[in-house]
Amino acid sequence: MTSNANSQGLSSPFAAGADDAPAILAPDRPTLTHGGLRHLIDATAAALHARGIGRGDRVAIVLPNGPEMATSFVAVATSASTAPLNPAYRADELDFYLTDIGAKAILVSADDSGPAVTVAERLGIAVLRLVVPAGAPAGSFVIEGPAVGPQAAPDMARDDDIALLLHTSGTTSRPKLVPLSHANVAASARHIGATLSLTADDRCLNIMPLFHIHGLIAAVLSSLAAGGSIYCTPGFNALRFFQWLSDARPSWYTAVPTMHQAILPRAARNPEVLAAAALRFIRSSSASLPAQVMAELEATFGCPVIEAYGMTEAAHQMASNRLPPGQRKPGSVGAAGGPEVAVMALDGRLMQAGEIGEIVIRGPNVTPGYEKNPDANATAFAHGWFHTGDQGVLDGDGYLRVTGRLKEIINRGGEKISPLEVDDVLMDHPAVAQVVTFAMPHDKLGEEVAAAVVLREGMSAGESDIRAHAATRLADFKVPRKILILDEIPKGATGKLQRIGLAAKLGL
Repeated sequence: MTSNANSQGLSSPFAAGADDAPAILAPDRPTLTHGGLRHLIDATAAALHARGIGRGDRVAIVLPNGPEMATSFVAVATSASTAPLNPAYRADELDFYLTDIGAKAILVSADDSGPAVTVAERLGIAVLRLVVPAGAPAGSFVIEGPAVGPQAAPDMARDDDIALLLHTSGTTSRPKLVPLSHANVAASARHIGATLSLTADDRCLNIMPLFHIHGLIAAVLSSLAAGGSIYCTPGFNALRFFQWLSDARPSWYTAVPTMHQAILPRAARNPEVLAAAALRFIRSSSASLPAQVMAELEATFGCPVIEAYGMTEAAHQMASNRLPPGQRKPGSVGAAGGPEVAVMALDGRLMQAGEIGEIVIRGPNVTPGYEKNPDANATAFAHGWFHTGDQGVLDGDGYLRVTGRLKEIINRGGEKISPLEVDDVLMDHPAVAQVVTFAMPHDKLGEEVAAAVVLREGMSAGESDIRAHAATRLADFKVPRKILILDEIPKGATGKLQRIGLAAKLGL
């Protein structure tokens, strides 16, 4: 994401297309070209420098999903460090994140008067306003607001400067702050582009939140780095998906499994849109995609589904299945998709194909370490590799199967159970549309197996039916003792199902 001064102004690998090539699109807005994006990067750098914000200064971005969220990330990061935050955060959450980041300024919508502004003013953080001129192309904006100090040097970010600061989800502990350099995010965008053979002709339909690594890197940066374009929606909405698909005419989209599962039941109601759709592929990442959903997506959209494996500390992509004629293996997250990927024993020994252990990675897209967290770094960066906290196994072709999150493995009286294995069996029940298996407390065994299930529209099944189905495929100790049939399973802010803490949320 680094820029260097040249005769045309500043260049960025994330405004890599021809001057008149489309870069940013959005519903009911004119298109912003790559040339227009380059101009916006120049103007944003000048506006920040004039207000005393430059290299190394941290700007929190609290904006709704959409084209300005995408472009402000790209433009601000070219001259400062960005920290995109979920605009739905409460005041106490914003207080924690803004303080932990060390934000010098916060960028909000022109008319925002919510908790982000209140908290920033209380903390003495400058509030900058993003103003969209009437009739401007998608993603265009100007920055208004006070100076925070004397004019900053007109230096642009370099490879080892921090481009992006994000927090891990922190389901079991204090969220960890992950700094990602320009070199990290550029490497990841290149890896994704190479894996998916992205070109200037490709257009991504983005339905992912842009305060999350998946949307920022996989959708936005990989598209722009390839000289292609991105259609920025206001966020995921299954009811509007097929209208966007018709309007945007994308060649691909990327999403988490729960989004794919919400889209599928509506496909039959949109036959004309489906017939006209020209998707080259669909990508899935950030959680395990059930093989049954992958098969249904491929049959519905008539294109390959590419499952990938990513996490914040790797600037998203670690492994990916391949486009035809390469292999894609249902149930696998693919082969190494940029960094080196291995499976390690507790003592640091690298394991052979077929042996289960912890998934470890190293490469140019991996963060150099958490900020202000030496204890976490000592654990996570050991034996020369980053330890993902996921358990998995590589096959003879180097394809990785994730068998579970180490801290999500259910320990039932000493018997270790992978929730993903149970999910996979329950998903084969004809009435089951969605499932998440999780641990619930047990007074003698410590933990017991439970599952939350959403049924397919118009179908019915009882707890005993689903348990009987599971018992035909699973050892008795793996069969869920409790199955809750719900209209909807609680999800995190990015649409992922979260196993940890689910028992408490559901009153078990």
